[in-house]
Amino acid sequence: MDCMDKKKLISIMIPCFNEVENVELMVQTVENVLQEACSKYDYEIVIIDNASTDGTRDIIEKICSVNKKVKAIFNVTNFGQFNSPFHGLCQCKGDCVIPVCCDFQDPVEMIPVFIEKWEQGHKVVSAVKTSSRENPIVYFFRSIYYKLIKGMSTVKMIEHFTGFGLYDHTFIELIRKLDDPIPFMRGIVAEYGEGFNMIEVEYEQAKRRAGKTHNSFYSLYDAAMLSFTSYTKIGLRIATFLGFGCSFASLVVAVVYFIRKITNWYGVEAGSTPLMIGVFLIGGIQLFFIGLIGEYILNINTRVIHRPVVVEERRINFDEDANE
Repeated sequence: MDCMDKKKLISIMIPCFNEVENVELMVQTVENVLQEACSKYDYEIVIIDNASTDGTRDIIEKICSVNKKVKAIFNVTNFGQFNSPFHGLCQCKGDCVIPVCCDFQDPVEMIPVFIEKWEQGHKVVSAVKTSSRENPIVYFFRSIYYKLIKGMSTVKMIEHFTGFGLYDHTFIELIRKLDDPIPFMRGIVAEYGEGFNMIEVEYEQAKRRAGKTHNSFYSLYDAAMLSFTSYTKIGLRIATFLGFGCSFASLVVAVVYFIRKITNWYGVEAGSTPLMIGVFLIGGIQLFFIGLIGEYILNINTRVIHRPVVVEERRINFDEDANE
């Protein structure tokens, strides 16, 4: 085949962890969309498994054994909700890459929409949730979180953006060069996307099709702290200013308390209650900001240690590239 007639390659990257009920149907659904609505393109499907323990890997192996267009990466352990998808994106060979969550919350029918925008010259297409069928309370608190981060960040963050979208191979080349052991894809897209003619596309987030969500309070907190410590300075600034304010207030209280003590102001004996209240108030503030500063230090420490983003156990069907 002449090189000029070669089809563009679309890479679909599917990160998964314990998705035994979803992974096979997800692959089938993605293939149906690609074959029906995007038939003029070639495609590959790259599944990166984050050390599943529920039989997901057995199903992935079965899929890969009968379909060489489906490739798989098995991690040696669970590297978290950010590292594993980021590594998966970097392993794709397509002219563009589209990450799709395995739980069906990312609507697969958006793939042709993304590709159309890409063909119009937009090298980054960001899918933004305008509504969600998830728990409305969770969605409400997510909205507050996004607005807070957007308001505090030095980067123009994208509200209700989870990473779902399309990335041109030139953008993938950029993130491969970042050399970041704790990559936060939402922040990276917000920081560099404008230079790639980024466009936002709205969608409604669906409910998880089957299985239980893997988000816990700890994982949500970890995500919030990663974005907060990576893209904001306000925590440290507040600690500085509030620390100065508390020090000044403590000095005023100390002077007033000293005067009352030596003059028995208004005939009332100055007791220890104001002093105890001040001690506990300032102590609580100090502990809070010590913890906050600790989060920044933990972020720095993780980057300095510079462990790999992911350690792979093995790959399936990637050797097919060498045989083409």
